[in-house]
Amino acid sequence: MQTQIEQIPGYTYGQVDPSPVSEADLDLLKQTVLFSDEDVQYLRLAGIILEDQTDAVLDVWYGFVGAHPHLARYFGKNNNLDANYLANVRRRFGKWIMDTCTRAYDQDWLNYQHEIGLRHLVKKNQTDGVDAEPIIHFRYLVAFIVPITATIKPFLASKGHSASKVEKMYAAWFKATTLTVTLWCYPYTKAGTF
Repeated sequence: MQTQIEQIPGYTYGQVDPSPVSEADLDLLKQTVLFSDEDVQYLRLAGIILEDQTDAVLDVWYGFVGAHPHLARYFGKNNNLDANYLANVRRRFGKWIMDTCTRAYDQDWLNYQHEIGLRHLVKKNQTDGVDAEPIIHFRYLVAFIVPITATIKPFLASKGHSASKVEKMYAAWFKATTLTVTLWCYPYTKAGTF
């Protein structure tokens, strides 16, 4: 029987090189985005709520990307999308949703965020062995924080939790997404500027 990690092509959590960002720097970033222990608790609740909705969330996100050719182009080359590449990235993106909600924000998590950042730039296409656009431009990493945050709220609200709990989960998701994408941006920076 295969493990969940083996079933997701390219998902190598806990098996990547160390991040150049230290845990002390991560702690400062957490302070900067106002990320607290309460946020961790609300992310755990969000993980329970989102677990059986991950495909629906991905349908919304992939629909958004597919409706915008300037974003969809990164999944292929010369306007030809690679269906296998899209499928593999989708599976990893679904795992990222759950990792964001359930993983400890420790050294392994920090290392894997750096790996994801590398896969948007210097390792783009290597994980899946595809011939697609060679990088994802920096501007779209940062800008994508908005759609992956704005579209999550209806899913968080779908299980009947109070409006205040939904707001706390939503705030925690926003902070976690901002923190994550900030770490993904590291490979785009010049030495000493991160």
